[in-house]
Amino acid sequence: MVSAAFKEVQSLFTPVTVYSLLACAAQFVVGYILVWVLVWLFYHAIVHITLVSVYCSNRYPVHVGKEYGKADERWLHSDPTIVSLELLTVVLDGILVLVYAIALYPDHVVCVCVCVCELYRGWVIFCPDRLAGSPNLKSDHWLYLWIYLVFFNGVWVVVPGLLLWQSWLSLKRLHLSYQAPKKQN
Repeated sequence: MVSAAFKEVQSLFTPVTVYSLLACAAQFVVGYILVWVLVWLFYHAIVHITLVSVYCSNRYPVHVGKEYGKADERWLHSDPTIVSLELLTVVLDGILVLVYAIALYPDHVVCVCVCVCELYRGWVIFCPDRLAGSPNLKSDHWLYLWIYLVFFNGVWVVVPGLLLWQSWLSLKRLHLSYQAPKKQN
């Protein structure tokens, strides 16, 4: 026998109710993700405008870069590759991140530019050193390897990669919607 409580629950949860609840849950998840995207964008801007731009000078906070230099020796001196890429990141990427974060709507073209710049920066900084046998990367201590090198640099690969993928899908949908034949009334 079916209990009265079950019948009441069954009458409350129609397909429309279930779809509505799923839509609300999806909106919550999307909103939550967008908040974290904004957090990352502002974090990106703050890191590159404050910490990294200071590395390119001889000011006091340069000691943060010196700490990271325990894992990557190129940060202990003014390596021209690092300095030139970080200047590009501070100026171009920093401005683009702020434009994207402050925009009233997600501009996927700007997001693609920011993500490609960040991924390119990481590639140019680490690939040549890796091909040369990693003479500047110190992985003899777990802190330097897993926290400084893998985690701190992994964030700058994973997050831009995910944002790039999301923007790619959005731009693809937009492109397909313009290609779809328009129905005439």
